[in-house]
Amino acid sequence: MERPWFQHYDKEVPHSLQYPRMPIYRLLDDTARRFPQRPLTRFFGKQMSYATIKDLSDRFAAAVRGLGIRPGDRVALLLPNFPGYLIAYYGLLKAGAVVVPLNPLYTAHELEFHFSDAGAETAITIPMFAGKAAAVAQKTPLKRIIYSYIADFLPFPLNLVQKVRERSGVKDAARVGSADLVDMKALLRTPAPPDFRPAEPDPDEMAILIYSGGTTGIAKGIMLSHFNVVANAHMVQAWGHLTEEERMLAVLPLFHGYGMSVCMNAPVLSGMEIVLMPKFNARDMAKTIHKHRPTLTAAVPTILVALSNLPDIDKYDFTSLKAVWVGAAPLTKAIKENFEAKTGGRAIEGYGLTEAVTAIMANPYKGMHKVGSIGLPFPDVDAKIVSLDGSRDLPPGEQGEIVLRTPTMMLGYYNRPEETAKAIVDGWLYTGDIGYMDEDGYFYITDRKKDLIIVGGFNVFPREIDELIYKHPKVQEGITVGIPDPYKGERIKVYIVLKEGETATEEEFKQYFREHLTPYKVPSEIEFRSSLPKSAIGKILRRKLREEEIAKQNEQ
Repeated sequence: MERPWFQHYDKEVPHSLQYPRMPIYRLLDDTARRFPQRPLTRFFGKQMSYATIKDLSDRFAAAVRGLGIRPGDRVALLLPNFPGYLIAYYGLLKAGAVVVPLNPLYTAHELEFHFSDAGAETAITIPMFAGKAAAVAQKTPLKRIIYSYIADFLPFPLNLVQKVRERSGVKDAARVGSADLVDMKALLRTPAPPDFRPAEPDPDEMAILIYSGGTTGIAKGIMLSHFNVVANAHMVQAWGHLTEEERMLAVLPLFHGYGMSVCMNAPVLSGMEIVLMPKFNARDMAKTIHKHRPTLTAAVPTILVALSNLPDIDKYDFTSLKAVWVGAAPLTKAIKENFEAKTGGRAIEGYGLTEAVTAIMANPYKGMHKVGSIGLPFPDVDAKIVSLDGSRDLPPGEQGEIVLRTPTMMLGYYNRPEETAKAIVDGWLYTGDIGYMDEDGYFYITDRKKDLIIVGGFNVFPREIDELIYKHPKVQEGITVGIPDPYKGERIKVYIVLKEGETATEEEFKQYFREHLTPYKVPSEIEFRSSLPKSAIGKILRRKLREEEIAKQNEQ
């Protein structure tokens, strides 16, 4: 097929790559052999080397085998970003287990679904979340909980760490509810035996069972193979020009596909140091950039908004950042320009989806950026636009659904063959994203297929209105939602969070929209809020707001 995007690649990026057929944990082990003493993690100033993390992951793998975890067993990770995450992740893969990364902030009700759907008999978490996990053990396959203290990886004296452990309430407990409790630190004390050998799975076997965020409905388990994940790490490395000289700031959660690949696996492949932040806070992130001088980070648009709106942003030095990779939600022109003007950083928009591990397109690292574009397909990724009914391919400039063919394509949805058959057709992954390709091979997303609003028979793309929202000088963040309407089918409602100290009226914003939009696109309702519901990585949840409105209508 014709690939016009090749002409705009950075000269260092090849059109095709060689992907080793190997288990994911080799990303760590191979780099540890090359750079044993290089720092892999930096956590609140404490560094751990590649050799140390590799050794601890070996210990963990041998120990969990001793607990009865066998190849193919699904093990849930309920952990924030800290060195223990990397030890558990690579250690479980060495034991042959399937890693199930989950948001540790999930409610007990949500965990019940995920543990049951995945069939996970083991969870790894921190004491803060151990009770919540145990609460659903009797209703799920969960048998054991391995817990790790964040304090064990902080630059604290041992006596202070011990006090933290004693206050947790789980120090001497052997069980919580019906689940066995196991201290991860105890598992890591014993070196792996001399005859320890990591599992050698087929590279095409499932390695990661990662759940969609549920932003478009019930979460689905996405099966990713070792080969999928290794291939994506190589793609990200090539596109981002990653070398051991770079330093990645990992503020995105590693339990999300975006954080897992861009902030962990690709940097580990490249020999980079990873500065870990357990959660996002705009001021803490600014301080971390100022102090630890990362060269790269990955973010979502709401993170850029929060940083840009820090009242004293000028006092922080962002000059170490060569690039901020931005994805998971549309990056509006206003957000990009405001962030770049205030920090001097370069925001590079890209695109990915968990069904393809994560990032598979982006604007070039060095080359031409097109504002509003998600960029060019990575090496070995084919992309095209098809009509919304799937009947024909569309030429440049015409809107339709983005479909992909990539080495990183998922094995399928776990225990959902019918859903898999809808998503993967004749070797092409149907993304559900509406967009177009220009003559240069740059792709653009105009909206999610499921987010399209139909007002009295007219198609309205929420992103067009979202762009206007962020151009308004009083707005911190906002989003456009289609609400069921008995007369028009749907009506348009906008939710807005104003900048601190600003006031506004609904009529003021309606007038603003009337000046910039044709009448059928003008929102019929504006609601001001102090905050908006977000996913674990900071993506505003359009679906959640729509569900709230539907619930209100049902009560009337």
